[in-house]
Amino acid sequence: MDNAVIADLREKIGRLEGRPASQRAVLPFGVDVIDRHLPGGGLALGALHEVAGGGNGAIDGAAAALFAAGIVARTKGKVLWCVTRQDLFAPAIAQVGLGANRVIYVEAGDERSVLEAFEEGMRYGGLGGIVAEVAKLTMTASRRLQLAAETSGAVGIAIRRWRRQTEAADFGQPTAAVTRWRVSTLPSRPLPVPGVGRGRWQVELIRCRGAEAADFEVEACDGTGRISLFSDLPDRPLSTRSRKRSAVG
Repeated sequence: MDNAVIADLREKIGRLEGRPASQRAVLPFGVDVIDRHLPGGGLALGALHEVAGGGNGAIDGAAAALFAAGIVARTKGKVLWCVTRQDLFAPAIAQVGLGANRVIYVEAGDERSVLEAFEEGMRYGGLGGIVAEVAKLTMTASRRLQLAAETSGAVGIAIRRWRRQTEAADFGQPTAAVTRWRVSTLPSRPLPVPGVGRGRWQVELIRCRGAEAADFEVEACDGTGRISLFSDLPDRPLSTRSRKRSAVG
């Protein structure tokens, strides 16, 4: 085995062990308090990320999907979205900037097929992002996905979606994902007139390589896929907006 191959293998192993890859590109959220917390100043591209709803209901699950859609909406190119059944509400993700003309849907019959499509999409160069809805994600499968993402440079998001309560415990198992997020809905911001205000989310960064865990209260994605802090909070210290905890990573 020549030196170039050995060096490449060492670099891949280092990334899997959490050592930062050199010159890794990032996608900033555009929210200073979040971007400053993330290594490199944004969400790592060429990497696998996990997102889940904060509760077991459909509302938090939908918030997690919209959070993921907002991320890939801010990339360039087509987006591959893999599901086991056709129950994704396309008009909702269009409202956060991910138009139907950019999305390629793959409806697979089971999770194994979804993961296969996910990995193929991650290995294919030229996609802006790849999203897959899965209940379980093993360390082996996540390592394959992470290596595929590093090869193509694409951002991959695994939305952890459970059909049964017993499957939720799997989210606590370790994976090779670079970050792990949990999104919960909060009451919308009151308006001065009758009506429903912009949605609010509790976004928890529960695992991140090279950074502590934290959580943030944000306004939900707008029509360009961007989240934001509340306009009445910009001068408050960081400690009132995010709570840091110990993290594995």
